[in-house]
Amino acid sequence: MDWFPLYNSIRTAAVSTVLVFFLGIFAAHFVSKAPRLVKGAADVVLTLPLVLPPTVVGWLLLLALGPRRPLGGWLQTAFGLRLTMTWQAGILAAAVVSFPLMYRTARGAFESFDETLAQAGRTLGLSDAFIFWRIRLPVCRQGILAGTVLAFARALGEYGATSMVSGYTPGRTATVSTTVYQLWRTGQDALALRWVLVNLGISAAVLLAVNLLERKEGRSWP
Repeated sequence: MDWFPLYNSIRTAAVSTVLVFFLGIFAAHFVSKAPRLVKGAADVVLTLPLVLPPTVVGWLLLLALGPRRPLGGWLQTAFGLRLTMTWQAGILAAAVVSFPLMYRTARGAFESFDETLAQAGRTLGLSDAFIFWRIRLPVCRQGILAGTVLAFARALGEYGATSMVSGYTPGRTATVSTTVYQLWRTGQDALALRWVLVNLGISAAVLLAVNLLERKEGRSWP
């Protein structure tokens, strides 16, 4: 049994989660402080991948980053960076579809933050950067943790956008999701079931870890 699809799925999900972790936090922080009109417009744009079919997201990425498109062609010519039919393209697709989950969850956590804590920090002479990293983020850690796990789980199970942007090449771009589809399509149901069980096991382990962390956090509070 070739374990590359599992390795590639975990690699894709992990790298994309790191990307959306930082992008989602900073986008959520900015939008939570923005005026109502800006917040509404930003919400529509940043949450759109959550409601669009994954195949539509994949088509839009191909439209923007295909090697014959202006942006995609420039990236390939200037930097030798090809963002279609490569494993890096899978990371990009997974990041785009999982970003809204991180963004929405982190934004909800930031909006529930008690601003009097930040004001108290400023009266003590603390910088905004210190308040953000050492006060705001620790207080909002439960929401941020939930968003991170949801983003990882979404990236791990992504199929539609990933299959369109990175394709299916055994040993290069194959993931668990695309492998399950290819095995089913070719009538290899027993092997497909093995991969389904592997995916279920990983997802259950991630959720169990989150539950244990939440219990630990709950016990740490007075």
